[in-house]
Amino acid sequence: MNLLLKIGRWGESHHPRWMDIVRIALGLFLIYKGVDFLMHMGRLNTMLGVTGQKFGDFAYVLAGHYVVFAHVMGGLALVLGMFTRAACLIQIPVLLGAVFFVNSNPDLLQPYSEMFTSVIVLLLLVYFLIAGNGPLSFKFPEERPHGQ
Repeated sequence: MNLLLKIGRWGESHHPRWMDIVRIALGLFLIYKGVDFLMHMGRLNTMLGVTGQKFGDFAYVLAGHYVVFAHVMGGLALVLGMFTRAACLIQIPVLLGAVFFVNSNPDLLQPYSEMFTSVIVLLLLVYFLIAGNGPLSFKFPEERPHGQ
Protein backbone atom coordinates (compact mmCIF):
# COMPACT_ATOMS: atom_id res chain seq x y z
CA MET A 1 0.00 0.00 0.00
CA ASN A 2 2.88 2.33 0.78
CA LEU A 3 4.28 1.69 -2.72
CA LEU A 4 0.93 2.61 -4.30
CA LEU A 5 0.86 5.89 -2.39
CA LYS A 6 4.40 6.68 -3.50
CA ILE A 7 3.51 5.95 -7.13
CA GLY A 8 0.40 8.12 -6.85
CA ARG A 9 2.32 11.04 -5.37
CA TRP A 10 5.06 10.74 -7.98
CA GLY A 11 2.48 10.70 -10.76
CA GLU A 12 0.75 13.81 -9.44
CA SER A 13 3.98 15.78 -9.12
CA HIS A 14 5.51 14.73 -12.47
CA HIS A 15 2.60 15.18 -14.84
CA PRO A 16 3.14 17.76 -17.62
CA ARG A 17 0.11 19.65 -18.91
CA TRP A 18 0.57 18.54 -22.52
CA MET A 19 0.08 14.92 -21.47
CA ASP A 20 -3.49 15.83 -20.60
CA ILE A 21 -4.06 16.52 -24.30
CA VAL A 22 -2.68 13.04 -25.02
CA ARG A 23 -5.00 11.57 -22.34
CA ILE A 24 -8.03 13.29 -23.87
CA ALA A 25 -7.06 12.16 -27.39
CA LEU A 26 -6.55 8.61 -26.11
CA GLY A 27 -9.98 8.67 -24.50
CA LEU A 28 -11.61 9.93 -27.70
CA PHE A 29 -9.82 7.25 -29.71
CA LEU A 30 -11.02 4.54 -27.32
CA ILE A 31 -14.60 5.82 -27.50
CA TYR A 32 -14.36 5.75 -31.30
CA LYS A 33 -13.04 2.16 -31.25
CA GLY A 34 -15.77 1.10 -28.81
CA VAL A 35 -18.51 2.54 -31.02
CA ASP A 36 -16.83 1.00 -34.08
CA PHE A 37 -16.79 -2.41 -32.39
CA LEU A 38 -20.45 -1.96 -31.41
CA MET A 39 -21.43 -1.09 -34.98
CA HIS A 40 -19.48 -4.08 -36.33
CA MET A 41 -20.08 -6.65 -33.59
CA GLY A 42 -19.96 -9.46 -36.14
CA ARG A 43 -16.39 -8.56 -37.09
CA LEU A 44 -15.45 -8.42 -33.40
CA ASN A 45 -16.97 -11.85 -32.81
CA THR A 46 -15.05 -13.18 -35.81
CA MET A 47 -11.81 -11.83 -34.36
CA LEU A 48 -12.64 -13.46 -31.03
CA GLY A 49 -13.37 -16.79 -32.72
CA VAL A 50 -17.15 -17.20 -32.35
CA THR A 51 -18.30 -20.21 -34.39
CA GLY A 52 -22.04 -20.39 -33.75
CA GLN A 53 -22.32 -22.87 -30.88
CA LYS A 54 -24.97 -22.09 -28.31
CA PHE A 55 -23.20 -22.24 -24.95
CA GLY A 56 -19.55 -22.34 -25.93
CA ASP A 57 -19.68 -18.95 -27.58
CA PHE A 58 -21.44 -17.17 -24.73
CA ALA A 59 -18.08 -16.34 -23.18
CA TYR A 60 -16.91 -14.83 -26.46
CA VAL A 61 -20.06 -12.74 -26.81
CA LEU A 62 -19.67 -11.62 -23.21
CA ALA A 63 -16.04 -10.72 -23.90
CA GLY A 64 -17.11 -8.73 -26.96
CA HIS A 65 -19.59 -6.74 -24.91
CA TYR A 66 -16.92 -6.18 -22.25
CA VAL A 67 -14.61 -4.77 -24.91
CA VAL A 68 -17.29 -2.31 -26.05
CA PHE A 69 -18.18 -1.32 -22.49
CA ALA A 70 -14.54 -0.92 -21.46
CA HIS A 71 -13.69 1.21 -24.49
CA VAL A 72 -16.71 3.51 -24.29
CA MET A 73 -16.90 4.01 -20.52
CA GLY A 74 -13.14 3.91 -19.99
CA GLY A 75 -12.61 6.35 -22.84
CA LEU A 76 -15.22 8.72 -21.39
CA ALA A 77 -13.53 8.54 -18.00
CA LEU A 78 -10.17 9.30 -19.62
CA VAL A 79 -11.59 12.28 -21.52
CA LEU A 80 -13.07 13.75 -18.35
CA GLY A 81 -10.09 12.81 -16.20
CA MET A 82 -12.34 11.05 -13.71
CA PHE A 83 -11.24 7.74 -12.22
CA THR A 84 -8.34 7.65 -14.66
CA ARG A 85 -6.47 4.84 -12.98
CA ALA A 86 -9.61 2.69 -12.75
CA ALA A 87 -10.37 3.38 -16.41
CA CYS A 88 -6.86 2.27 -17.33
CA LEU A 89 -7.24 -0.89 -15.24
CA ILE A 90 -10.38 -1.95 -17.10
CA GLN A 91 -8.73 -1.18 -20.46
CA ILE A 92 -5.40 -2.96 -19.97
CA PRO A 93 -6.77 -6.56 -20.16
CA VAL A 94 -8.55 -5.67 -23.41
CA LEU A 95 -5.36 -4.26 -24.92
CA LEU A 96 -3.27 -7.18 -23.69
CA GLY A 97 -5.71 -9.49 -25.45
CA ALA A 98 -5.46 -7.36 -28.58
CA VAL A 99 -1.66 -7.41 -28.54
CA PHE A 100 -1.10 -11.08 -27.75
CA PHE A 101 -4.10 -12.86 -29.26
CA VAL A 102 -5.99 -10.81 -31.83
CA ASN A 103 -3.15 -9.03 -33.62
CA SER A 104 -0.66 -11.91 -33.58
CA ASN A 105 -1.04 -13.05 -37.17
CA PRO A 106 1.23 -13.62 -40.18
CA ASP A 107 0.62 -10.06 -41.45
CA LEU A 108 2.19 -8.61 -38.34
CA LEU A 109 4.97 -6.73 -40.09
CA GLN A 110 2.82 -5.52 -42.97
CA PRO A 111 2.17 -1.78 -43.34
CA TYR A 112 -0.90 -0.46 -41.49
CA SER A 113 -0.89 -3.33 -39.01
CA GLU A 114 -3.11 -2.69 -36.00
CA MET A 115 -0.44 -4.19 -33.75
CA PHE A 116 1.46 -0.89 -33.64
CA THR A 117 -1.68 1.00 -32.59
CA SER A 118 -2.51 -1.59 -29.93
CA VAL A 119 0.99 -1.43 -28.44
CA ILE A 120 0.99 2.39 -28.36
CA VAL A 121 -2.43 2.48 -26.68
CA LEU A 122 -1.31 -0.16 -24.17
CA LEU A 123 1.83 1.83 -23.30
CA LEU A 124 -0.20 5.03 -22.89
CA LEU A 125 -2.66 3.24 -20.62
CA VAL A 126 0.19 1.97 -18.44
CA TYR A 127 1.60 5.51 -18.30
CA PHE A 128 -1.73 7.01 -17.22
CA LEU A 129 -2.22 4.17 -14.73
CA ILE A 130 0.96 5.38 -13.03
CA ALA A 131 0.74 9.13 -13.66
CA GLY A 132 -2.95 9.64 -13.01
CA ASN A 133 -5.25 12.25 -14.48
CA GLY A 134 -3.24 15.49 -14.37
CA PRO A 135 -4.22 19.13 -13.91
CA LEU A 136 -6.77 19.37 -16.76
CA SER A 137 -9.39 17.04 -15.34
CA PHE A 138 -12.79 17.08 -13.75
CA LYS A 139 -12.43 17.76 -10.03
CA PHE A 140 -15.03 16.98 -7.43
CA PRO A 141 -15.81 19.91 -5.14
CA GLU A 142 -14.21 19.57 -1.76
CA GLU A 143 -16.52 18.62 1.05
CA ARG A 144 -17.03 21.35 3.58
CA PRO A 145 -18.49 20.86 7.01
CA HIS A 146 -22.05 22.15 7.38
CA GLY A 147 -22.26 25.66 8.76
CA GLN A 148 -19.25 27.12 6.97
